[in-house]
Amino acid sequence: MNITVICIGKLKEKYWTAAIDEYSKRLKSYCSLDIIELKEARLPDKAGPAEELAVKEAEGEEILKKIKDNQYVITLEVKGKMLSSEKLAEKIDALGLEGNSNVVFVIGGSLGLSAAVSKRANFKLSFSEMTFPHQMMRVILLEQVYRAFKINRNEAYHK
Repeated sequence: MNITVICIGKLKEKYWTAAIDEYSKRLKSYCSLDIIELKEARLPDKAGPAEELAVKEAEGEEILKKIKDNQYVITLEVKGKMLSSEKLAEKIDALGLEGNSNVVFVIGGSLGLSAAVSKRANFKLSFSEMTFPHQMMRVILLEQVYRAFKINRNEAYHK
């Protein structure tokens, strides 16, 4: 399976990059992983709703340029469907069985995803009703994808 993570912004802190490196290393046994970091659009100070929308749309255009037609897109959205780790594992397993071996997870910027990116999604996933920093979400996502592969192979992993 080919897993791509498209995300807005670069990781600057060493603790985030170390965590990403660790899960990327672990995932090599299970899938091909590609992480695409896109530049955050600049938001003016004291931006109003129109400027925020423009930023989301600009970031959305860049995200959509990176998605290929044959990719199954899972966006991370607060209003998406919440799944347990086991159900996410089932979802990933089912995608592979259905021939959807190119899966893209999309993590938006600090303002979220544009309507166009949300519309392109094949599945909208929520990890919580809470909002997390998008840098942290990248780590959480990779950990859960790793956990899903471990679950699907009936391999031991801490609970």
